[in-house]
This record gives sequence, structure tokens and C-alpha cells, in this order.
Amino acid sequence: MILRIFLLLAALLAGAPAVSAACAADRVDIRSDGSTASFTVELADTAEERALGLMNRPEMPPFDGMLFVYPRPQSVSFWMKNTLIPLDMLFADETGTVQSIHPEATPMSTESIPGGRGIKLVLEINGGMAAALGLTPGAELRHPAVDQDVAAWPCDAD
Repeated sequence: MILRIFLLLAALLAGAPAVSAACAADRVDIRSDGSTASFTVELADTAEERALGLMNRPEMPPFDGMLFVYPRPQSVSFWMKNTLIPLDMLFADETGTVQSIHPEATPMSTESIPGGRGIKLVLEINGGMAAALGLTPGAELRHPAVDQDVAAWPCDAD
């Protein structure tokens, strides 16, 4: 645990990837209380990809993650079966606004992790990263999967 926190802090001190104004399918930008970060992501936008998620991966680079995209806002629930690394789960609505955060999900657990109602996107990142970056509910995600007509942080905005 202490080693993982040290590695996360070292990654933060080394600097997060720069946030740019242009959206990209393989990147999620996030801002919260004046700070911003960028994550390289894999998309899980089909039922099969969402079911597999980040299972069976022994590690993940600090600023990588997976973005789960649902066809419409809905109630979602996750579990950590066959997931080997602790994860933070950020549950966002159709505007890309984070509604809730489940920190440090326990690897291999079959406990249900509810995300709430009206969830369109779920960003999974390394466990402890949300706290290390000061991310809280109300943070805004920027990604092309967010309908730009309703996006809290549109792709063309800085």
C-alpha cells in the first residue's frame, strides 16, 4: 500500500500528461477545483468490452485507464471479479459531470459497487489516483463520447 502511494505521488511529481483543447478517443481530460489531468484510456463501449473491463491485468501505468461508455444514461453497478489491481471508479452523467467516486475498489471482490442512476460514463483509474489528484464529485470529464451539445466541458473549450 505504501509503495503504491509512493509510486502514485512520484508519477504526480513527474507531471501528468498535458491537457490539450482537442478531444481524442484515447484520452480523457478531467478537471476539478482548478486542477486538470489527462488519462490515456481504452474505450469499453460495447456490452462485451464493458463485461471484460480491466480484468486479468497485473498492472496499469499511472495515467492510464478505461472509459466505459453506455448508449444512454442508466443505473450501473460494477464488481472487481478477476480484476487484479485496485481501482478508483468515477461515475459520470451524460454531461460528463462526475456524480460519485468509489475509491480503492478491492481486487477480486464480487461485492456490487453501485454507481447511481443516470450514469453514462465510468472512468476507471488506478486506486488512490482520484484522491492524489483531488478529484471529487462535480469534476468534469472531456471526451468525444460526451454529447457536445450538453457537455459540461466541451471538446472545443479550454
